Amino acid sequence: MAQFDSVLQRCSSLSHLKQVHAHLVAGGLFHLYPPLRTKLTELFAFSPFGDLPHAAAMLRLTLIPTTNDFNALLRGFSLSPDPSAALSLYPHLLSSSRPDALSLSFALKAAARLSSIATVSPLHSHLLRLGLAADVRLLTTLVDAYSKSCRPDLALQVFDEMPIRDIATWNALLTGLLPHDSLSLFRRLCRNAPSLREFPDSGTIVAALSACTQLGSLADGVSIHDFARFLHLDTDVRVQNALIDMYAKCGDIDRALAVFRSLNFKTLVSWNAAIMSFAHHGRGKDALQLFDEMLSSTPIEPDSITYLAVLCGCNHAGLVDDGLRVFNSMRVPPTLKHYGTVVDLLGRAGRLQQAYNIATTMPFSPDAIMYQTLLGSCKTYGDDNLAEQVSKKLREMGSNGCGDFVLLSNVYASKARWAEVDRVREDMRRSEVKKVPGFSFMEVDGVVHKFLNGDRNHERWREIYEKMEEIGARIKELGYIPDTRNVLHDIGEEEKENALYHHSEKLAMAFGLISMPQREPIRVYKNLRICGDCHTVAKLISKAYDRVIIVRDRARFHHFDGGDCSCRDYW
Repeated sequence: MAQFDSVLQRCSSLSHLKQVHAHLVAGGLFHLYPPLRTKLTELFAFSPFGDLPHAAAMLRLTLIPTTNDFNALLRGFSLSPDPSAALSLYPHLLSSSRPDALSLSFALKAAARLSSIATVSPLHSHLLRLGLAADVRLLTTLVDAYSKSCRPDLALQVFDEMPIRDIATWNALLTGLLPHDSLSLFRRLCRNAPSLREFPDSGTIVAALSACTQLGSLADGVSIHDFARFLHLDTDVRVQNALIDMYAKCGDIDRALAVFRSLNFKTLVSWNAAIMSFAHHGRGKDALQLFDEMLSSTPIEPDSITYLAVLCGCNHAGLVDDGLRVFNSMRVPPTLKHYGTVVDLLGRAGRLQQAYNIATTMPFSPDAIMYQTLLGSCKTYGDDNLAEQVSKKLREMGSNGCGDFVLLSNVYASKARWAEVDRVREDMRRSEVKKVPGFSFMEVDGVVHKFLNGDRNHERWREIYEKMEEIGARIKELGYIPDTRNVLHDIGEEEKENALYHHSEKLAMAFGLISMPQREPIRVYKNLRICGDCHTVAKLISKAYDRVIIVRDRARFHHFDGGDCSCRDYW
């Protein structure tokens, strides 16, 4: 059998594998030598030139399949585009053989890819019945499966009950926990590091940086960067790319670019992260320049993400002609996202009909996001006729989000068409559509503070509201006039102004003024797009109080300094 094993090692195509299979069957050896059969099944199941359906047919024709035969196919299915096939195969293993740790590992990996908690829990029970609760690698896979099945509580329970953990276990849990919990676990890992058999690795750092990115926690991100330097992991390209992304999304574009420029080896991911960093901060010309630098100075070819990043940069900076030039010169097939960005690019520039024509003639069916983007542009430019057409398209698609109604209502409100405003709001009530509440958050001394519109739950709310009164007086001296056009028309003007004064981002900025040192920028993160009035107020606060204010809304960053914004009032 050594000769067949040697032949299998030299197989380099599917036809080679099929020839070996035919010889084994013709010689009556296929059922006599299970290890050889299993190796052949493995090659069919997950080698680069394999054939997974052929491997499945081989198993069905095997008279007495072994656990290893099943494991080969389980592994192949768990890595395939249809991991559910692994979960369908597992019960057949139970009925004809005894699963081992590998069997459960492949089944759990398939369940993790499917985020199938209904499957993970029974597999967990089976793991315990088979006496495999001391297998660190298998329990790490179980932690990962619970995490990816949106049950971080069960993942943490398994983790806490493990007698021995390795760094892969910590990484699996870090990746799966919510951002706050991830950072708490990372700190716990750092405290326990001296007692671990192995130190945190690049995967640990990347998972922790991802949590900082989601939370907008710059202070924690800086600490983790320092920790990575201490472990000499800051030279790992995955860590470096995560640092670029974290710094950019936490509002520190200068640090993001410093990391990028320090790289000795830049991957496509590095270039994409840096270009997207410029884009999100409204520095479209810089994004274009970096894109041109990549094309001219490296052999790296741009991919669809590269082009999306450049187009986003042009979009946020109003570089319409540059954006169209990039789009028309793409070296990869454009996707729906690329077309959507071009529609947004044209819409923001007021070229609404051209944007609508692209949306309705492109080779893809427009999605709701594209039409909602166009509806937002109609609101910006007060085009109620096109807004009605776009709104009709959204209704035909079955879109029923609160944003659709709110945008259309705001278009009508900007034209003082109050009867239509009332009709849209009645449609919202009848459809039981609830408006997504706006909220903002910021970090002060390692503590995240969250604010809702009109919030009085913060422990320092009285000071915040007193500061808002002071802010109101100071910015009115600078010429501030509240923009009440989109506030409910059936309340008094004073009530409209009060409603505007108490938007969540304004409360967050006021809190920043009373709680942060003068030299530190006030960083605010918002779940929705910043409104026009809050944008004006932020500019005036930055001038009146000589403070740098950085606001990250749903789409981009705004840097306010000295009464100006980095977006140049184009967003």
